[in-house]
Amino acid sequence: MLSLSDIAIVGSYETRLGVVPDRGPMALGVEATLGAIADAGLEPAEVDGLITCNSLVAPVMYHAEATAEYAGMAPGHCLSVGTGGGTTFTALRYAAAAIQTGLAHTVVVSMADSMRSFMTRERAMVVQSSSGHPLYEQPYGPTVPAYYALIAQAHMDAFGTTESQFAEAMVSSRAWASLNPSAQYREQVSVEDVLASKPIADPLKLLDCSIVSDGGAAVVLTRLDRARDLPHTPVMLRGYGEGHHYEHISQASSLIASAAADSGRAALEQAGLHVRDIGLAQLYDCFSPALLIQLEDLGFCAKGEGGDYLASGATRPGGQLAVNTHGGMLSHCHPGNPGAMFGLTEAIRQYRGGAGERQLHDLEHTLLHAQGGIMSSHATLILGRPQ
Repeated sequence: MLSLSDIAIVGSYETRLGVVPDRGPMALGVEATLGAIADAGLEPAEVDGLITCNSLVAPVMYHAEATAEYAGMAPGHCLSVGTGGGTTFTALRYAAAAIQTGLAHTVVVSMADSMRSFMTRERAMVVQSSSGHPLYEQPYGPTVPAYYALIAQAHMDAFGTTESQFAEAMVSSRAWASLNPSAQYREQVSVEDVLASKPIADPLKLLDCSIVSDGGAAVVLTRLDRARDLPHTPVMLRGYGEGHHYEHISQASSLIASAAADSGRAALEQAGLHVRDIGLAQLYDCFSPALLIQLEDLGFCAKGEGGDYLASGATRPGGQLAVNTHGGMLSHCHPGNPGAMFGLTEAIRQYRGGAGERQLHDLEHTLLHAQGGIMSSHATLILGRPQ
């Protein structure tokens, strides 16, 4: 059987992002699917696998099949995956596995949603309040920001982390986004700006929270030997890992440590790398404490030192580690479950040398991490150049 490193990403596409009122989730998903196939130098008939993630705004019972239908495709295999924000890399691993086992030879992973333009206020409140356990969490009324505020408070109590240190996540995000023409928000901000923004859930302010966006993206995977005949230099899959410690946060054994430690360790071991070998980290910055804990649990800094690490400027342009060079979910875009897709498409852009002012030179290894639920389902992916 083929190994994971025999699989490569050969196509990538992003739709318009931010506020896209004239295209709904399905239209964006179809555009991304066909755009990625064209970017790979292929025809839709040459794709025999399609994996998608359902829309929160306009869910479809058979989402992958419906996407194929709208796109005029007839792939041999369709799959809809749903693990929240972690879906991107879980779906990518399923795509690679299908190619490794001979189930398919070319697979598209495509995701899109319209959280900004098509999500009503009523629907948004349902989504925000329904992630908790129906018996042990929802009756108390918390929304998603409140759960992440709970995590932030726990980290502050355990390690003395400050609100100013959490605010550094947005400062770093905007510093990168200011260099990215496609970012939804490009205005740089200071720690003081974050602290002065609207309180959401103590200690989190508005600028500690990810933005709300429309948008879609897709990638194409195939065998590395086939990839060498296609237009773009392929991006290799080097390692992958998952971690699942709980589903509902009331069942978490710790609020200051996550299964990112498990998924990151597994991905790095499979790739034969150490965290110090990573030149770019694309992390799931849905809220500032989520970014801080991922930096710790993935090994970029020691447990409890995430606040100091961010405050040092380590993740800003020119810092020790390039993190979310597109601007992340705090500044670039976050259409819900597809949010991590844009960290992936940015990594591909970096490997192709098309990142403009934020281009990293001599990039070899990239770590991408996504998590779904409230720091629940974790997936880590390692990418690299062909050897």
